[in-house]
Parts: sequence; C-alpha cells; structure tokens
Amino acid sequence: MNKKLSLAAVLASVLTLTSCSNQEATTGTDEVITLRFSHFMTLNDSMNKEVFEPWARQVEEDSNGRIKVEIFPSATLSKPDVTYDAAAKGTIDIGVQPQGYTSGRFPVTQIAELPGVSESGEQLGCVLHTLYDDGVISNEYEDTHLLYMMGSGPHGLHTVDTPIRTPSDLNGMRIRRTSSVAADMLESVGATTIGMPASDTYTSLQRGVIDGVSLPWQPIQAFRLDELVDAHTYVPFYNAAFVVTMNKDKYESLPDDLKQVIDDNSGAQMGIKGSKVFDRVNAEVRQAAVDKGDTMIEIPDPLNDPAWSAPLAAGVQKYLNSVEGVDAQEVYEKAKAAGVACKT
Repeated sequence: MNKKLSLAAVLASVLTLTSCSNQEATTGTDEVITLRFSHFMTLNDSMNKEVFEPWARQVEEDSNGRIKVEIFPSATLSKPDVTYDAAAKGTIDIGVQPQGYTSGRFPVTQIAELPGVSESGEQLGCVLHTLYDDGVISNEYEDTHLLYMMGSGPHGLHTVDTPIRTPSDLNGMRIRRTSSVAADMLESVGATTIGMPASDTYTSLQRGVIDGVSLPWQPIQAFRLDELVDAHTYVPFYNAAFVVTMNKDKYESLPDDLKQVIDDNSGAQMGIKGSKVFDRVNAEVRQAAVDKGDTMIEIPDPLNDPAWSAPLAAGVQKYLNSVEGVDAQEVYEKAKAAGVACKT
C-alpha cells in the first residue's frame, strides 16, 4: 500500500513538473504581443489603407501571429503634436508624426525640408534615410527605436478665392503652416502664419480663421479641403518629413526573432514605399483639382524665380541661423548632395 502511494506521488510530481514546463514553454513561445500604433490620419486615408495597415498585416504574418498590431487612427490615442513623445514615453508603442509638429524637437532633420533639397516625397524619404544612416541626424531619435521616415511631397499654397502668383499676393493673408521651417519660408514672403494640425484646417477655413493652407496635395483630399479651396500655387518651398517610430523599451523586450521581424519591415525600403504613396496620391488629387476647374499656378523652381528667390533664400538662411549645436550650412549642403544622389 505504501509503495503504491509512493509511486502515485512520484507520478503526480512528474505530471506536475511536465505541466508547468509545458505551460512555461507555451507562454514563452505563443504569447501574443500587442503593439498599439497611433497616428492622426483618418481611417480611410490612403496612408492608413496603403501603408500602415499593410505594414501591420505583414508584421503579424511574418511573426506567425505572435505580434498583433492595433492601429488607432484620427489621433484617438495620442494628439498629433505629441505622438513622438508618447512613443518615447511608452504611452503608445508605435507612432507617426511630422517632425515639424513639435517645434524645435528635430531642428537638424528639418534642414532636409528646406527648398533645394527634394522635389518629391520619395526623394525626401531617401534623403532622410541617407542622413540618418550617415549619422547626420540619428542622434535626434536616440530616445526611440526608429522604424522609418517618409517625405510628404512639396507643399503648395491652397487658398479660397485668392490666387497666389507673386509673394506680394500673400501680404496680410493668414496661412496654415506645418512647422517653424514652413513659417520661416512663408513669413519671408509676407504671409501671416498660423500653426495647427491638418485635421483642424477644414473648420478653420470654413469659419474664415485662415485664408489658405500650406500642404501637399494628398491631405487636401484626405481632410476634404478640396470642398473649400479653389486656387492652388505649386511653389515647392517646403517638403514635410514624417517619422514612424517605436518605444525603445518595447522593442528591446521582444525576443530576438521578433526584433528581426520588426527590422525586416523597417528602414529606407519602407520609408521610400510610404513616400511613393504620398507622391501617387498627390498627383491624383492635383489632377482632380484641374478637372474641377480650379485656378492652377506653377512656380516650379522658386529659388531661381525672380519674384520668389530672394525672400525664400532669406527664409532658408533665417532657419539655418536658428539651428544650434551643428554647422547647419554644412548639413544643408549634405542634404542637397543626398537629394542629387536620391533623385530618380
């Protein structure tokens, strides 16, 4: 009887240990890690549908379901101008933000947004990653794990009823701007600038708070501004950069194979892919404005245009003079050189 009890006890112990071991193995291998991905664009925005959602699906597929990405569009999880900081602090896991939304936070990166560097989103995306890989701007992202950066394409001026043909046409006009870089450019040509997220521009235009916006074409449609603006000046004085980044501690907590999944879906290849979507939609929305009969004005090379060159050059210099801690002129030259190398 005692032998039977002893044998039963041994078997029970073995089964318990085996169960615990299996449970630990299951937990370590099959645990689903959820990443909360925040951005300010709408659910149906082309960037969400063609860049962020496919990225999330690819990560989930490559991880065999061990990573789940939950996307929170329309700034429901973090405000547009603090999304990068939210990722740095761990309030969110992944976030998308134009660098210019946080004034003074990425001063060296934003040198690449100046005129004379890029003519498309794809070109700027390539420039940004070139400067990052060369160590020119990488220290500005040390508090997060950078995934990729994109260019939105050159900003134009989109106004209600008042076409902008020369800088003097901007005198007294209130123009929404993206960042301090755009502000320096616009104020140099006589505009009064007002900073606000793109999501707030519709009501501001509707109520007459602003007279126009400085944006690439893509958000003109995404935020329904095409219902209000009817005059467009293509004057590539600014090209906004976007950063997609991840909380560093969250990334470091991943097993090595899942870090590899994130790495395989990061970097210049992803940044250029996203930038190409910007470029394609920019072209489509521009054509829609032409088809609608809107006023279209082209200033394709403003730095060499008699009316625009002097004030824009002054705006460039004003921004470069404001950047501290680096030789801003040298960075600008490196950005322009990268732009030449990245031109396709």
